Amino acid sequence: MQELGPRAAAVQRLFAQAHEHTGHPISGVVNNALAQFQFDGDARPQIGDIAWERFAQQIDGAVKGALNTIQAALPGLRAQGFGRIVNVGTNLFQNPVVPFHDYTAAKAALLSLTRTAAHDLGPHGITVNMVSGGLLRTTDASSATPEAVFDLIASMTPLRRLTTPAEFADAVLFFLSPWARAVTGQNLIVDSGLGKG
Repeated sequence: MQELGPRAAAVQRLFAQAHEHTGHPISGVVNNALAQFQFDGDARPQIGDIAWERFAQQIDGAVKGALNTIQAALPGLRAQGFGRIVNVGTNLFQNPVVPFHDYTAAKAALLSLTRTAAHDLGPHGITVNMVSGGLLRTTDASSATPEAVFDLIASMTPLRRLTTPAEFADAVLFFLSPWARAVTGQNLIVDSGLGKG
């Protein structure tokens, strides 16, 4: 048995508390962790001067955070013979409108984890999928984004508008629902059509 770090141990306690509170193990998990980040294209580091530490911070937040959560959920999911795991990605590795190198690389690694975990957990009745969104107006990370950038991105989408948080949540709920019972290892891009490529 591996020794848990402080963050993994905290996630384990969270699942134990949820189980105690509800009387049931958790059957659905959404991984939406984000290390501190600002979607500010003007202030982003360029590829020639970005430090590896920025990549490590984002990979720790996205991949290690998801791994901690998945591992904490597994005993309950396996005991039920059922589970839904949804990881939150980005459309930027499909269409890097702004090349946020560290953030995008971490989310691409999370997609890889999504697909390998789907393979491992499928025999236990557990699906693992990803929902990848575009820029949302109402997040802490997008608070530094100039309004002109939102307008430009909206104008580039087939729907001529940005996706709302509620619309993004609808896609997450689909993967948590019975309607997605035969879908696993997938990445659904929900960005008003921008990242269709």
